[in-house]
Amino acid sequence: MLDATLKSQLQTYLGMLRQPIRLIASLDDSDTGVEMRGLLADIVSLSDKVTLDTSGNDARKPSFVVAREGEEQGVRFAGLPLGHEFTSLVLALLWTGGHPPKVEADVIESIRGLDGDFSFEVYMSLSCHNCPDVVQALSLMAIFNPKVKTVVIEGGAFQQEVNEREIMAVPMVFLNGQVFGSGRMSVEEIVAKLDTRSDEREAAKLNAKDPYDVLIVGGGPAGAAAAVYAARKGIRVGVAAERFGGQVNDTMAIENYISVLETDGPKFSAALEAQVRHYDVDIMNLQRAAQIIPATEAGGLIGVQMANGATLKARSVILSTGARWRNVNVPGEQEYKNKGVAYCPHCDGPLFKGKHVAVIGGGNSGVEAAIDLAGVVKHVTLIEFADALKADAVLVSKLKSLPNVTIHVSAQTTEITGVGGKVNGLSYKDRLSGDVKHIELEGVFVQIGLVPNTEWLKGSLDLSPFGEIKVDARNHTSLPGVFAAGDCTTVPYKQIVIAAGEGSKAALSAFDHLIRLPVAAEQLQPAEATASA
Repeated sequence: MLDATLKSQLQTYLGMLRQPIRLIASLDDSDTGVEMRGLLADIVSLSDKVTLDTSGNDARKPSFVVAREGEEQGVRFAGLPLGHEFTSLVLALLWTGGHPPKVEADVIESIRGLDGDFSFEVYMSLSCHNCPDVVQALSLMAIFNPKVKTVVIEGGAFQQEVNEREIMAVPMVFLNGQVFGSGRMSVEEIVAKLDTRSDEREAAKLNAKDPYDVLIVGGGPAGAAAAVYAARKGIRVGVAAERFGGQVNDTMAIENYISVLETDGPKFSAALEAQVRHYDVDIMNLQRAAQIIPATEAGGLIGVQMANGATLKARSVILSTGARWRNVNVPGEQEYKNKGVAYCPHCDGPLFKGKHVAVIGGGNSGVEAAIDLAGVVKHVTLIEFADALKADAVLVSKLKSLPNVTIHVSAQTTEITGVGGKVNGLSYKDRLSGDVKHIELEGVFVQIGLVPNTEWLKGSLDLSPFGEIKVDARNHTSLPGVFAAGDCTTVPYKQIVIAAGEGSKAALSAFDHLIRLPVAAEQLQPAEATASA
């Protein structure tokens, strides 16, 4: 089942097992069942600490449980955990076998402290790059808390379930039979949703922190670069991020970051975090900023109040809150979100196999999405408001060469329609003739650019008409001691490499600001104080 390279890699990992585990399989004669039998046989052949029990009789077939020796409960995989999910399988094997996860101790403590009956089902697709984070989080929880049960379901192998539960986006998580959430979620986010007092405890922890020399709000490429450059100056640096890595986490292929030939968003994000942690930066993840308090109102220090009520203080602040996908804002978009309206073609595209979908947006992201989807779905209709596609010429040429793509320019989307809780079409206005036309389809992918995450800053500092933070050549904002970098600013061209450069520049400017601040008398050594007197 596995090729020689994967077998060699897996054998190395299985050598890290500290205690015996067993695989309890519920198999059938389907093609997937045959492949699963081969996969499990390969795993067992690579370690004497793994045994196979084929007497399982779970209702979902084919499936298997990864459990500790002598136990029945563990993480259940329904369908083949290959593709992006092969790593999830390897980690489930390692964690079940006693190899410690690379997770903060307080996270494990929070998982063990959960009290209740938690039965999770997570639907994923093998091409989804957002799914592994959720699968691995829920697997970790099931391994470290016996009150948590987790089933990982590959949608392609259980298409009937997918249709019956009207799942049109992955990852999709059910808790005790009810929708719990969709999209990328970290283990910290999941635990916080289950633990109602976590915000209160987290706020108390943040309030107790000493002031920073530089506090960075946002953990994308700009924030990570700012953290590295500031920390290398030997000063106290903190990063408060709603989601470390930011929008990069949702990017599939990255092929234009200088010196890195090719990578993907999740890997790039993990590398950013690893480098920031190397410099002993205080990372505060899952923290959303709500208000900035100028130094004149915060006793000489700049304050950043968080959504949980805590306030962090610093001598200087760098804002790098990034941006998010723009909504098309027409009737039906919110109503049918995750019911046919999607924003990630890589994640959700396989769920529309053999169907007719639309892509709204003719820039690079929209055209790339249409090209990607054309290889999976029956037909793609691209809708572009302008009178021509704005994507790079090479992408436009590729799109026009595809036989199952229709392009409409000068077309204004007016409504996304649906029936029975699912998308069934899209209406658009021909901007040349004024005619309103309707297309019958089953999915709509929105790819129309970005909105800066700056709503919380309105009235605090100068923003552009588009909501971007106004910065000068040295990344100064209109608020003394506050700098900004990345996609949330007026700097043109929203690119990872540009955001990283701007973050570095903002950190250097912040340090220059700090060394020019007057030193308070109480901070001087006695001899210095006497000399200055």
